Amino acid sequence: MTTETVRRGGEALRAPRTPGPASLLLLASIVVSFLASSSAPTPLYAVYAAAWHFSPITTTVVFGVYAIAVLVALLVLGRLSDHLGRRPVLLAALALQILAMAVFATAGGTGELFAGRVLQGIATGGALGALGAAMLDIDRVRGTRANTAAPGMGTGAGALLSGLVVQYLPAPTHLIYVLLIGVFAVQAAGIALMPETVGRKPGLRAALVPELALPRGLRGPVLAAAPALFAVWALAGFYGSLAPALVRQLSGSTSVVMGGTGLFVLAFVASLTALALDRTPPRSVMLLGAGLLAASSLGTLAAVEASSTAGFFVSAVAAGVGFGAGFQGGMRTVVPLAAPHERAGVLSVLFVVCYLGMGVPAVAAGFLVVHGGGLIGTTRVYALFVIVLAAAALVGLARVGRPPAAGSRTAGEESAP
Repeated sequence: MTTETVRRGGEALRAPRTPGPASLLLLASIVVSFLASSSAPTPLYAVYAAAWHFSPITTTVVFGVYAIAVLVALLVLGRLSDHLGRRPVLLAALALQILAMAVFATAGGTGELFAGRVLQGIATGGALGALGAAMLDIDRVRGTRANTAAPGMGTGAGALLSGLVVQYLPAPTHLIYVLLIGVFAVQAAGIALMPETVGRKPGLRAALVPELALPRGLRGPVLAAAPALFAVWALAGFYGSLAPALVRQLSGSTSVVMGGTGLFVLAFVASLTALALDRTPPRSVMLLGAGLLAASSLGTLAAVEASSTAGFFVSAVAAGVGFGAGFQGGMRTVVPLAAPHERAGVLSVLFVVCYLGMGVPAVAAGFLVVHGGGLIGTTRVYALFVIVLAAAALVGLARVGRPPAAGSRTAGEESAP
């Protein structure tokens, strides 16, 4: 591996040169596979509930436990790769994912389900900052695009592929996890061979102390982006936790593929949207996303009142555009402004906002399903909640105003070859 000498604090260090495009593709594929594994259990929740006799509260708590584990890992481990390097953190995260898949594959009750989700959340939270930062290390423009498109691709692929495996292949509660173990093993081999993208730096012990500190110059852009990020991931929480049961109730189908299709549509459309709008100013993209979140939630309300499966999926398409626009705009407002040694920490802060939005409302919705107005009533409440969040994001964007630094920096970078 070719290296160059840099000097930090009077001490000469050996810092690696940037790897090539193949490494960027490998890193993006890991984001896809991590998010795919997080949504792989979604079509299986009905199967688990029938076998182990648990309520919708358990389903949403299992969903929320994953989000909480991601949050804890982001807070504690989010800056680790800025000090140890990207490769050691990613190798440890891949090993933990393999262990989580093994727990799922051999699960015999809700205890193993919770354990697998916790392991999976720690692995994902520990890796997200390192993955995003490594992609930016390689290519800031393409890395930003990959950071916004890959999560949706993974989430959608996991929900759909898991549903197909469960519906049409043998050993439905085992095979999808065995396949993912194989994917993670291949990716670990790739990371072991990949050149490191940053040099080590001191301060590891301090980096393990949980904090959400941001560089002063990034606080304004984060303030502009956070409401939109929270809102779009709250919608993703609905599609990941309650939408499978809602689709089955609206359609009268018991197909697990049908149950996971809503999340697939949302995530797939979101990824296409993120790619299609990557040259549009990020603030305009966030405004579009917030508006479509509100519109799609109104469409979901109308579909529920009319008991229309087709209406639900039309709303899911609009929600996907809103998710892709809001998430992409939020990330592009902040991420390109971070210095190399700040990237993993800044990305971790953004993902903390995202996973709070995904986890907390989803868990609350599970309690409402059982102790409130049932599935349909809870869907109405959740849709209204997302509308309020979208309105708050629009108001926040109007009050913060146009962030000139973010806009000019991103525009300049995206015009680069």
